[in-house]
Formats: sequence, structure tokens, C-alpha cells
Amino acid sequence: MTPETETPETPSRRKPLIALVGRPNVGKSTLYNALTRSRDSLVSDTPGLTRDRNYGEAKLADLPCRIVDTGGLLREEEEQIDRRVDKQARAAVAEADVVVFVVDGRDGLTAVDDAIASELRRSQKPVILAVNKTDFADPDLILADFYALGIPDTLAIAAEHRRGLQQLTQRIVARLLETPDAALFGEADEAENQEEGIALAVIGRPNAGKSTLLNRLIGEERLVASPVAGTTRDAIAIPYEDAQGDRFTLIDTAGIRRKARVNDKIEKFSIVKTLDAIERANVVILMLDAHEGVSEQDAHLLGEITRRGRALIIAINKWDHLNDEQRQAIRSQFERKLHFVDYAEVFYISALHGSNIRQLLPAVKKVYRAAMAELSTNKLTEALQTAYRRHQPPLVQGYSIKLQYAHQGGRNPPHIIIHGTRTTNVPDSYTTYLSKFFRKQFKLHGTPIRISYRDKANPYANE
Repeated sequence: MTPETETPETPSRRKPLIALVGRPNVGKSTLYNALTRSRDSLVSDTPGLTRDRNYGEAKLADLPCRIVDTGGLLREEEEQIDRRVDKQARAAVAEADVVVFVVDGRDGLTAVDDAIASELRRSQKPVILAVNKTDFADPDLILADFYALGIPDTLAIAAEHRRGLQQLTQRIVARLLETPDAALFGEADEAENQEEGIALAVIGRPNAGKSTLLNRLIGEERLVASPVAGTTRDAIAIPYEDAQGDRFTLIDTAGIRRKARVNDKIEKFSIVKTLDAIERANVVILMLDAHEGVSEQDAHLLGEITRRGRALIIAINKWDHLNDEQRQAIRSQFERKLHFVDYAEVFYISALHGSNIRQLLPAVKKVYRAAMAELSTNKLTEALQTAYRRHQPPLVQGYSIKLQYAHQGGRNPPHIIIHGTRTTNVPDSYTTYLSKFFRKQFKLHGTPIRISYRDKANPYANE
């Protein structure tokens, strides 16, 4: 028999990755927003605002690409957090196909720029030098300083005003097409183009352990985690696929303090980004600190989550090193203060040491399925009639409220529309009863249920 010839596997196509690097406050995030045509990266005059790698999609001269914004390299302060930001930026360079080295034309060439250029040369990656903020004088005069770095692809841009971006885009694409992987660039495979999976946002007060938890979940130091409160300032989205092949978009967010303490403009923008992340999410993990208890701010965050109807998991962090008496007292406090979100899944964890972390993603999938459940009209109506027989709403001026049938009006969260007569008089307590009944009947754990009513038209109302 003739042996079967094996067909060589076709390499997967992928989107090329362009990393934006440079020292703090040279305009990397402004350039990132310009290239991705978004406002995904926070922009401010404050140096060192970006700390984590922030990925976005772009189309450069019709070539689909991914852009990664990074924190400032080689900061002058040698604090622990700065070393971690450096590590994130270097990781972006290591995985990039082309590096755009951004410098500040107003400041001229600095010793830090020279040191970064030397480091990039050692990486052996294709490098383009983008001299930013060149709209104040003759660009040719500004560029003269930077030719000393010896980078052939050097050009002037003004990211804030979108000047020079077309030329920069052409240079990036030209360098990409010269790389060994150029044949693989283009639209990604169908699997990569599928939905981003479950959008999971992790929120909480500063220093609750959000970044540490996400690093634990994905198994790498993907986010800058530090004991310093307020380390994360932006909402960072991370694509992730678990061992079962289920896809997630994990969203790390800035910690939110009480409004009275928020004076900083950057922190106000961070709060907006966190609220946007809740809106975007399918499931939210609220991180609480076991040592701090439930604060007014935690209750406010819970209110924002419930108002948007998001499936909820509460992770009570820093559970290690507590004795049994302390744990019992904390459990009692949380049960008392969180009674209004009794549908939420609650886990006691240690993000730092990994205790009970493995239970979280299966729970996320479970509550996501509940939030996205499709409920048939027949089963909903049967459940409504059962609930009505067991406990009827109070009379209204001697007349009973009739609830006749129900159907689903939406998902994420499940929205149940109930039709009947005198439904405008259904008290909130009865709606709460129905919500709990439906949740138990259809096993909708971890998600709120929205209920609205439609009154049957009275043909004699105008007579």
C-alpha cells in the first residue's frame, strides 16, 4: 500500500503587533488613541499615567494590526512600581513585530532616550523613531538632534493634531512587510475573529487586589500589581482562553474611592472608565477586602452593578491569616450588609496566595449562562401561575390583581414581561417575590432578574 502523504498544516494568519515605547509623558497614549481611533488610553500631562500594557485594534493602510500602549521606560525614580512598569514595556517589545520609539521634540534628545535606543538595538526588533510634539517649530531642525540615535526610520509627528500619522503608518507597514512573518499578516483566522467571549470586569476600592487576582487567573504577571493604592489607573482589557477553550475578555479597572476624596482629574477619568467597564461587562467580580469590611463605597459600587443589571460574583479577598473567630465575624457582617444582592455568588479568597481562585472562572461561566438564558413563554407562564397560586398580590380597592402570562423581553440580565390587569398596582415586595421565585425555578444563580408589567387594555375605559 502506498503510504498516505501528509498535507502540511497551513500556518495561521494573524494580526501584526506594533508596540509604542518611550520615556514617560512623550505622547504614547495620544498616539495610541490616534492610531486606534479610540479613547481607550487615558491621556494627561501627568507623567507615568500608563502602567499596564493596553492593546487595541487598528487598520494601517488597510492592514489589520494590533497596537500596544506601554508605560514609560527607564523612569528616573527607581521605585519598585517603576521596575514593574519597565517589565511590562519590555514584554511588549519582546512580542512586537515593529517597535515605534516615541520621543518628545520639545524636550530634545535626553540621556534616557539614548539609553532606551541602546536597549531597543539589543532587542533586534525593527524600530521606527517618531519624534512627537513637533508642531511648534521647523520639524527638520527638531529632527537634527535625534539623528544621533542612528535610527534610519526617523520622522516628525504631532499625535495630538494627527500630523505626520499617514507617513508614520506607511513606514510601519513597510517595515512589517520586510519581516520574516510578513506572509502571515492579514485578517486573523475565523477562530480569532469570533466573539471575544465572556466580558468579565473586576472592580473594587483601591488596593483590594484586583490586578493580583487577574494575574493569578491568567497565570502571568500581565498587570502591574503593587501594595501602593491606585496603581491601576485605566481599564485594561485582556483576551484570555482557559484550559477548556472558553474565551474571556478580562477587564482590570482602577480602584474607586469615595467621591468626596476624588479631586484629581485623572482619578475622575478612571472612575468613568470603571463605570464604562461595568456597562460593557457580562459578569462583574466585586473585590472586597476582608480586613476592611463593607464600606459605603462598596455599597455604591454594588448599586452601580445592580442598576446596570450585571451578573455578580463577590470575591472577599485577603482571607488568609484570619483566625476562625475573625472569619465568623466577617461572614456575619457581609451577610448582614449584602442581603440586597442575595443572588450573588460569594467566594472567600486570597489573590496573593491563590486560595480558592480555581473556583472563580467556573462560577463566572455559570452566572454568565444564567444571565444569557433563553426562557420559553410556556415555561415562564407556568412558573408565573404557580407563583400566583402560592401567593397572590394584595387587593386593590377590593379588586384582585390578575397576572395572566409572561414572556422574555431580553437577556443580560433576563427580562421577564408579565401581562395582566391592574398590574400598575403590583407592590415592589411582590415583584421581589416573583424575582426570587423565577430565579429558583430556572436556576438563574448570580444574575438579577428584571420584571416589568403590561396592563391588559380595558375596552370600556373611555365610556
